[in-house]
Amino acid sequence: MTAEGGAPRVAWGFEATSVVVRLDALLPLKSLREDVKLSAKYRQIATSIRAVGLVEPPVVTPDKTTPGIYFLVDGHLRVEALRELGQETVECLVSTDDEAFTYNKRVNRLSPPQEHRMIVRAIERGVSETRLAEALGINVAAVQRRARLMDGISPEVAELLKDSQCSFAVFDVLRKMGPMRQLEAAELMLGHNNFRKAFALALLAATPDGHLAATKGKRRTAPETSAVTREQVARLERELAGLQIQIKAVEETYGLDNLHLTVAKAYVTRLLGNAQVVRWLAQHKPEYLSEFQAIAELTSLPVEGHSAGRDGQAG
Repeated sequence: MTAEGGAPRVAWGFEATSVVVRLDALLPLKSLREDVKLSAKYRQIATSIRAVGLVEPPVVTPDKTTPGIYFLVDGHLRVEALRELGQETVECLVSTDDEAFTYNKRVNRLSPPQEHRMIVRAIERGVSETRLAEALGINVAAVQRRARLMDGISPEVAELLKDSQCSFAVFDVLRKMGPMRQLEAAELMLGHNNFRKAFALALLAATPDGHLAATKGKRRTAPETSAVTREQVARLERELAGLQIQIKAVEETYGLDNLHLTVAKAYVTRLLGNAQVVRWLAQHKPEYLSEFQAIAELTSLPVEGHSAGRDGQAG
């Protein structure tokens, strides 16, 4: 689809205006488990709605065969919580896609850094920590920890990891490093797409004392019985850096290799559809026939040689 002047036009994912729908006019696209109301997720959603109201509207699409009836694409738990609280209507976003799988595949859940920004903005606007804790279904200490998530994290690192799925524990580890080492560690985690605490701890172990954050005391020396020495961790870090370079090299050619594979696969598949060709290969080049058959059955590049190759009320 193109707009005037030949520029591509982006299709709307939702209608421009929301609609208020009666709860009994919503047809769910999936059934909820009988014990769903016992889950922590449902209790959190119900508590949040009771404390601050509905934050994220459910998503619906109209039933083209029955006016006034809507299919519920996303928000089944929220709608069930509203029913339990005695609500009769709900304001909904109207999706232009009636396929729940397609919609849910494109939903991005809040990462810890995003949750941190949301809580900080709420506190700046006068929302008390107690009310936030009640709305999110967590205790006040957890709200305070989320609000302090970026304390001791350099602005550059905070910007790099703002949409990443880093756990709170990873930021606790980064906080023990100096600003430059934090930046190096963040770039390594992004380059390897590895945001696990274990990886962050390995980077911390390989950090020279001069690149640690200034604290009251120096980092304790690992016991002599430790299975991993400083030299081994440093060597691991060098190997990881070399592996990152190899990964980037693979990424640069992976798309073109896939294109070549697709074209070759289509051509080989057509060849194998010719009985005369198959008989000739079987008689004269059986080793080629087996390879051609393997190519025809491929769906993507082989793993060997290419393996090196981002909600508060969701539910």
